[in-house]
Amino acid sequence: MSRHLIPFVLAAALVCIVPLCAMAQNSGIPQNHLFQVGELKPVDSTLKVKIGDPAPDFSLPTIDGGTVSLAQFRGTKNVVLSFVPAAWTPVCSGQWPGYNIVQDMFEQTDTQLIGVSVDNVPTLHAWVQEMGGVWFPVASDFFPHGRLADALGILRSTGEAERSLFLIDKEGVIRYIDVHDINSRPDLGPLVKAMQELKKTQD
Repeated sequence: MSRHLIPFVLAAALVCIVPLCAMAQNSGIPQNHLFQVGELKPVDSTLKVKIGDPAPDFSLPTIDGGTVSLAQFRGTKNVVLSFVPAAWTPVCSGQWPGYNIVQDMFEQTDTQLIGVSVDNVPTLHAWVQEMGGVWFPVASDFFPHGRLADALGILRSTGEAERSLFLIDKEGVIRYIDVHDINSRPDLGPLVKAMQELKKTQD
């Protein structure tokens, strides 16, 4: 086996053995600082897009004071949008820190991860800092409220985005969708498989 492939194979094996939901138990935030939401309706929206559709473009403010858009990665990077429903809640506070463990998987598949929530920028900034930071841009879909989430069809009746993942290729086409049960973190394995398969078609 080529030595260049070893890190990629080891990372893939890690995904198979330890799913993201098991990797991200500790966000660094004391549980009594998090709002306990209880059990929610698993999905409360109707998708407006499907695999093979062009993804809606967007330009959203980020917690570092900049902006992030889909257009800036056109032709250079695949993009994963990771929507979480709400800052300062237990499941969301475990999901994004888990991606810090597997940053190499995104780099090896030419994929840029973007975290998105309908929370406002100051709330997201404070929350991410309390979690210890993340390597990917975190964007606010706060105003107009949930515009991107609504365009995708993942805005819940209560105003939050669904817990969902979208893999978008370098040409802006949606290649993978997971609108997940809001009460649990999605395993990373299926997403990584989709990222790897997309990368193969682009090589």
